Amino acid sequence: MKNPMPLSNAQSSALAVVDSRQAELSDWCATIFNFAEPAWREYRSAEWYVKRLRAEGFRVEEGSGGMPTAFCAEWSNGAGPVIGMYAEYDAVPGNCQAASTRREPREGLGFQAGGHTDPHSGLGIATLGGLLAAKAAMEKHGIKGGLRYTGEPAEKVRGSKPIHAAKGYYDGLAAMLSFHPFYMLPMCNTVRWDTHCGAAYAMVYRFICDAPESWGSSDGAPIPQSHSAVRAPGANDALMTMYQSSKALREAMLPHQGGWSVSEAILTAGQATADNLPAGLAEIQYMMRVPTVAMAEQITAVLDRNAAASAVMTGCRWERHWVSKSRPGLANHAMANVVWGALQQVGAPVWDEAAKGVARDIQRNLGMVPMEEPFINALTQLVEPQQAEAILRRDLPPSQLNSTSDDYTDMTWHTPTARFYIARPALKAPETGAYPPWVMNALGGIPATIDPMVQTAAKVLACIAIRLLEDEGARDAAMEEFQTRTGGGIGGTTWHPPLCDYDPPIHFRWPEYINTPRGQDWWIPSTVPDA
Repeated sequence: MKNPMPLSNAQSSALAVVDSRQAELSDWCATIFNFAEPAWREYRSAEWYVKRLRAEGFRVEEGSGGMPTAFCAEWSNGAGPVIGMYAEYDAVPGNCQAASTRREPREGLGFQAGGHTDPHSGLGIATLGGLLAAKAAMEKHGIKGGLRYTGEPAEKVRGSKPIHAAKGYYDGLAAMLSFHPFYMLPMCNTVRWDTHCGAAYAMVYRFICDAPESWGSSDGAPIPQSHSAVRAPGANDALMTMYQSSKALREAMLPHQGGWSVSEAILTAGQATADNLPAGLAEIQYMMRVPTVAMAEQITAVLDRNAAASAVMTGCRWERHWVSKSRPGLANHAMANVVWGALQQVGAPVWDEAAKGVARDIQRNLGMVPMEEPFINALTQLVEPQQAEAILRRDLPPSQLNSTSDDYTDMTWHTPTARFYIARPALKAPETGAYPPWVMNALGGIPATIDPMVQTAAKVLACIAIRLLEDEGARDAAMEEFQTRTGGGIGGTTWHPPLCDYDPPIHFRWPEYINTPRGQDWWIPSTVPDA
């Protein structure tokens, strides 16, 4: 491993700021963890960020890109390069977990409410910490330039970044820094080299039975659709036909290579009916993760045919509504090298005895013998980018250029972008079986276990930002590579234009919290602890 560059005075100042705000970052992370709002419904989380950023001196546009829970914050210290960072803060339905060493939902909720799995609560506060540290260092050392910080809702459905990209929110930046928590080897405490995330399409198919009388128009019943007449199948039957046919045809959608996947979720649309009336509305969401846009288009064509056939068979009509169309990612080695230097300067996160005590409590509560060293050893080690790339490529065919998905990829086509990972807390595997999912969720919310990741990532982000602002040569190298890879930058001969040609999909019945006479509740109320 090469020796890292020595810290500049401004970088040292930035690291000191992160240390001085350690308690604040911990409290903020716990706040967003407890909000735990899912995609497109992150109202309290977005409001919190907007207020905090304004208090820190940023100009903030609320509802950026037409998305109510998105924002764009900017700050300038005079004319100069502008560095981009971003926050994510959406949680996942069905993963409600308290910051506790035993399985229990957050107070007043059931397990089906939202919870942070990745955890985006730590992601967002880590980037906010890096942003504020860079700002403070710029002010102290008179570094010219600016910072742009976007709030990115709905990452779990690849929601906001394709929309922000299409509307120009990443244009004009000198660089974009993309951080994510991770624990799976080899992609922890490293930066992506060549193999970036792939394309992702997501859509909602809606079935509407708005003319049920036409189904039984020739059955001879005296009253069309009377109780004794033939009954229109309706929207629920269309949805189930779509679900089953798409499952049955999945292996025929694409060749059995390339690491692609398709998943679905049935959206509850409140169409409960009494008696024998046909359901008038049903919706199902699909998400595909594929290396290329061409593969996504092929799957979409199959799903469209299935939807059309399902509608015809059940007396319905159908609609397709886009949730996301994101591009595969573009590498930038110059940016990766800058990040790798910062990773070496800061080092990997370290979990102290207090964190280990929390981990042992979890193991004890699961009936295990507590481990002396409960955390995975590799979490405290750095992985050289080229080494991580070589390990990642072992399971991929040479022709596959991209793998897995995340919508940060849309940023890579608008400015030089680096994607890097800092280890999140994860426990060594038990001798038999595996940990239940709540364990990872809890580790992402307990301050003693998640704070080391947040603080390390904040320091790395601040070091990268200051290095790029101070080092014109590093910026130029990254931009030159971006220009080369895109054939001239935005609009270049090999540039991939945005795919977003749809409005923000904010009007669907996405899971959310509601306020009732009982107080705040999840949209599917639960009074049973294990429900």
